[in-house]
Amino acid sequence: MNADVLIIGGGLAGLTCAKGLEEAGVFYLLLEAEDDIGGRVRTDQVNGFLLDRGFQVFPTAYPEATAQLDYSTLKLRHFSPGAMIRSQGKWHRMLDPFRSPLSALPGIFSPIGTLSDKIRVAQFRSKVLRGSIRDIFSQPETSILEHLQNAGFSSRIIEQFFRPFFGGIFLDITLQTSSRMADYIFRMFASGNISLPAAGMGAIPQQLRSHLSSKNVRTQARVTSIQESTAILASGESLSAKAIVVATEGPSATQLLPSLKVPRYRHVSNLYFASAKAPIVGPYLLLNGEGVGPINNLCVLTQVAPTYSETTEQLVSVSVIDSTAQSPALLEKPVRDQLLGWFGPRVKDWNFLQASTIETAQPQQLAPFSSPYSFQPHLGEGVFICGDFGTTGTIDGALYSGRRTAEEIRKWLER
Repeated sequence: MNADVLIIGGGLAGLTCAKGLEEAGVFYLLLEAEDDIGGRVRTDQVNGFLLDRGFQVFPTAYPEATAQLDYSTLKLRHFSPGAMIRSQGKWHRMLDPFRSPLSALPGIFSPIGTLSDKIRVAQFRSKVLRGSIRDIFSQPETSILEHLQNAGFSSRIIEQFFRPFFGGIFLDITLQTSSRMADYIFRMFASGNISLPAAGMGAIPQQLRSHLSSKNVRTQARVTSIQESTAILASGESLSAKAIVVATEGPSATQLLPSLKVPRYRHVSNLYFASAKAPIVGPYLLLNGEGVGPINNLCVLTQVAPTYSETTEQLVSVSVIDSTAQSPALLEKPVRDQLLGWFGPRVKDWNFLQASTIETAQPQQLAPFSSPYSFQPHLGEGVFICGDFGTTGTIDGALYSGRRTAEEIRKWLER
């Protein structure tokens, strides 16, 4: 017996599971296939910049994250509450009037939606903040699009704001994601700050790792199959344990556990540029409310967290959701062409840093969408799972699943 528990996968879920077992004194071994832990939440250093693997943000209102992470150590840098929206050839600020009342005043007169829409946004905000988070996942559900239409929002504000906003969050520009997830995410955005760690999103898994014994974590240890209580590595090595946890993303989990059913995953492409000057000054999320062109959203990351650059250059992140027809390398030209239309000739001087596609960026979360609190990690015979595919496709969902799995393992070992 090599360990009491083998954890396959060193993403947020696997790391949180290991943290729970470490705190309980359970002997575990975490196996990560890549050269470092973090899974889909990693940050690379490229040419003096911190490049997250895909554009990601961290809502501080996440309840599990509040319990699992030390926010002060992450040195969080916050976005302005709201967004800048491209519409009718101009940028318009649509800020949260409850969080930034004076700054939000110009938005009342902007062409983003109607005055009635802006009143309905306030009503929508009030509704999602009532009751508990658990209550949200017991509400009747439909698609996000029907949910917004039923709430009386005009097609104008749906196209200008909600489609690029929720489309960027759920990587679903059709807005077929469950209305429960829309209410949940809108609550998280309304009740806390939207942030970036000073050292990049990869600082989150690294903080979790700091709670673990180094001898219990192995990288470049890819597991190719599971046979009863034994994990077989690509190297040919066999490791056995009383319990095995599959903590990979969904598609990899089904390769190890063929009978496991997981949702399909959505992909997203991300492009990074370096610019001498920021195209827009301020810590804003920028949304494409015009509905044309490849770009869904962009952010000047160094306007939120200057630590993302070692120089005075600005780091621009661009997200493309519907990129099925082109490889990441072929996206630079159409993206740059759209940026030229938005910000003018200076875009020609932007230095293209990197383009990548995250194929398994997020599990689909379509109706009917089960409550994450009904997650059952034990599949039987000492095999457990954890990951965002079993809860919500969020950082908090991954953290919650990891904690729940550690709790179930402890009960099972003590039986």
